[in-house]
Amino acid sequence: MKKAFLLALAAATLTVPAFANHHGATKADHDKMHKAHQERLAKILSDPARANDAKRDKYRHPAETFEFFRIHPDHVIGEYAPGGAWVSRILGRYVNENGKYTGLYFGTKTHFSEQQKQGIAAAITKFPSDVAAVSGRPATDFNAFSLSDIPEGAKGSFDRILIMRMMHNMINWNIADAEIKAMRDLLKPDGLIGIEQHRAKADAPYSYTNGSKGYMREADIINFMEIHGFELVAKSEVNANPKDSANWPDGVWTLPPALRLKDVDRAKYEAIGETDRMTLLFKKRD
Repeated sequence: MKKAFLLALAAATLTVPAFANHHGATKADHDKMHKAHQERLAKILSDPARANDAKRDKYRHPAETFEFFRIHPDHVIGEYAPGGAWVSRILGRYVNENGKYTGLYFGTKTHFSEQQKQGIAAAITKFPSDVAAVSGRPATDFNAFSLSDIPEGAKGSFDRILIMRMMHNMINWNIADAEIKAMRDLLKPDGLIGIEQHRAKADAPYSYTNGSKGYMREADIINFMEIHGFELVAKSEVNANPKDSANWPDGVWTLPPALRLKDVDRAKYEAIGETDRMTLLFKKRD
């Protein structure tokens, strides 16, 4: 299995330049470091303890996706709205003693009820210990905060921020402007934002792509990010699924893993698999 993951990672490096050279490093040094990063991730992904998580790897392609996002073990990495442990069980182990994995939670000045705000606060408090539990690392290696309560010194300190299938909620809840602005402030001058998002057809109507169905048009996401001070670096089809017609009345939740319709046409939706997704990489624009 490890060999298969290494082959997948090697294939991904043919399509995007994975890492910038460190100051003073030769090409041989860079290649050696890059290989070590690949092997570190491959070892995590092939761990038998991921048996349940690995069932989704054929849809989520973690090796290729994280390679595309150009993450390093020594990066400060933020995950926006970390709602599950699938990513945490990877990144919580991937970052090394020089890196940091941080949960970036919703800004709570607008939209949310008092009960929801309390739930977000509780999740922020629990995040370090939750990641420690699934990674085997001490809770002090991890951090979390709300984008409406950014700690002193955090701005300009992040190498990467990942937004995994959450743009539709930001748009639907009318909080995207503030959230993306806050994330831009957190990034270093050369920092990158990686976005994975359920993808609507290019000609899908606004009524279907306003966030309520989970699907967004790729062009709309790119335009939104450009307006908010980002430049598209690269796009990948690694998470594409041509079987997904992206026009389900119940939106993305029709397909696995949600299967909102339960046993109605279940075999049909399981055969389609998870949604068609865009995978985009942006950098801060001067």
